[in-house]
Amino acid sequence: MFGLLLRRLAVLIPTFLGVSIIAFSFIRLLPGDPVMLLSGERVMSPERHAQISAQLGMDRPMVIQYFDYLGGVLTGDFGSSIVSKKPILDQFWALFPATVELSICAMIIAVALGIPAGVIAAMKRGSIFDQGLMGIALVGYSMPIFWWGLLLIILFSGTLQWFPVSGRISLMFYFPQVTGFMLIDSLLSGQKGAFSSAISHLALPSIVLATIPLAVIARQTRSAMLEVLSEDYVRTARAKGLSPFRVVGVHALRNAMIPVITTIGLQIGVMLAGAILTETIFSWPGIGKWMVDSVFRRDYPVIQGGLLLIAAIIMTVNLIVDLMYGLINPRIRH
Repeated sequence: MFGLLLRRLAVLIPTFLGVSIIAFSFIRLLPGDPVMLLSGERVMSPERHAQISAQLGMDRPMVIQYFDYLGGVLTGDFGSSIVSKKPILDQFWALFPATVELSICAMIIAVALGIPAGVIAAMKRGSIFDQGLMGIALVGYSMPIFWWGLLLIILFSGTLQWFPVSGRISLMFYFPQVTGFMLIDSLLSGQKGAFSSAISHLALPSIVLATIPLAVIARQTRSAMLEVLSEDYVRTARAKGLSPFRVVGVHALRNAMIPVITTIGLQIGVMLAGAILTETIFSWPGIGKWMVDSVFRRDYPVIQGGLLLIAAIIMTVNLIVDLMYGLINPRIRH
């Protein structure tokens, strides 16, 4: 298992360096003068331009700038925001719990509905249940997030008025955020109605964000189950007179979960990408909305640092998935 960890880390290191080069080059590839974009001045004298270039370190060769930036990243210094003047790392960790809370709830919905749907579709292969469930999954996978989110807002917030449109909790409630997770903090506050308000604000964004992962997990589960159900050991288990629940739940599903777990891990990256649109639509104060706002404000150090941090999180999740792969199937360790 330790050897598997070392092999995966050996792959992640050059991947991280490649992402850091892309993040660093992002500003330099944009049209226009980065110094004028970062300073916000339309008319600038050559002396002022040289002064700001020296302050930002952009008067040095590009290679030296990159290694200075990489050295700061490795020591935990991602720079500061041009707009707020606050360290990027502090802003990221302050907003990260909101994105994690949204992603976890969306993943719970996707896994809780996707795996049973895939198992049922595989067990009822070719039936109306199979065709109906996979048809719904295909529609969910093909539906644009921004369009689906607006439809739910119009129906459940505008017409039925069941759920709020935006935010994490009603403005009627105010309490110190201990953990940054609104569901936990609302429970710790002891205020009546705070927890239900947090759930109602979280419901629609979670459903929208869970749509695509749910469809992918359902289709992958069905495919894996169909492959496993045709194996000899499953037929042997049935011939022994084991109950269908034991055959499917113990013998088939465990082996079918190997590719499903990989799919779930890969969907973390999809969720972080989808969270940008979801958080923007529902005004959810997380990393996605922070990145979009930074684009409109031309706060390029935030985009540069945020991109690298999100990439590091995705690589960490993929590493954990690879290790879980080795725990489930010991042959993969070798």
